[in-house]
Amino acid sequence: MEKNMFDGARAAGPRSQAGIAVLMAAGSMVSVQFGAALAKPAMDMFGTLATTWGRLAWAALLLAILVRPDPRRYGRRAIVGALALGVAIAVMTVTFYEAIVRVPLGLVVAIEFLGPLSVATFGFGRSWRLVWPLVALAGVLCLVRDREGWSIDPIGLGFALAAGVGWGSYILLSKRTGAAFKGLDGLAISFIAAALVTTPFGLAETGLHMPIRFVAETAGLALLTPLIPYALEMMALRRLPSHSFGILMSAEPAIGALAGFFILSQPLSLLQMAGIGLVIAASIGAITSASERAAA
Repeated sequence: MEKNMFDGARAAGPRSQAGIAVLMAAGSMVSVQFGAALAKPAMDMFGTLATTWGRLAWAALLLAILVRPDPRRYGRRAIVGALALGVAIAVMTVTFYEAIVRVPLGLVVAIEFLGPLSVATFGFGRSWRLVWPLVALAGVLCLVRDREGWSIDPIGLGFALAAGVGWGSYILLSKRTGAAFKGLDGLAISFIAAALVTTPFGLAETGLHMPIRFVAETAGLALLTPLIPYALEMMALRRLPSHSFGILMSAEPAIGALAGFFILSQPLSLLQMAGIGLVIAASIGAITSASERAAA
């Protein structure tokens, strides 16, 4: 399916490829952040670990049915890479959702963004393009200040930082997995691994009691995140360097703040709104720089 949809696009020039990647990344970020906001009531009702496991399990099952990956077609190194990606997805997902039950969504995503920001910074080396990670960092610093100052729940901070490590690892591993596998085979294997890693924690929190509402809500939420966004991100990473993709993700704290505001009624200060503007500017600058480098 992916091949049929994008064969024509791959024949286009570098700027067209970058444009396609931007649209994919934007769709992914909106899906992730609004999915996270909509998941909060389910986590309050069923528990963070149970809800996260249910979403990963549904995503793994649906993608396995749709893609039907055959591990025998790939070498050991590719399979190990896909399994490592699954572990990164599990860590990133669990720690992210543990963080947002303690800290406002926009703030969590801003802190978590330090992972992609690190990927972007190392990728740009010593070029003038380092200005974009710096602009993004300034925006993140604006976002982390709320109306009461710089205070934050220390446990939530720890989970958000762990999610950032997982996010940075996810970007690097997702690009490698996307290059090593055809279509979405690698992502399907990764989701299966992520679901297996989180199964003991999810079952422990459910107490083996899974009402129909839990099954239905986690199935619906699985589409918003992780299934649709991670598929879009893997395809986007085939069209962009990992460091450019990492800085493009700087729009995610802004989207998270907006999702928290509209869905969870988490207010934004003027400084946080300025931060939104800075991270969007950094995203636009980064993708423009990536296009110019590819066309050169």
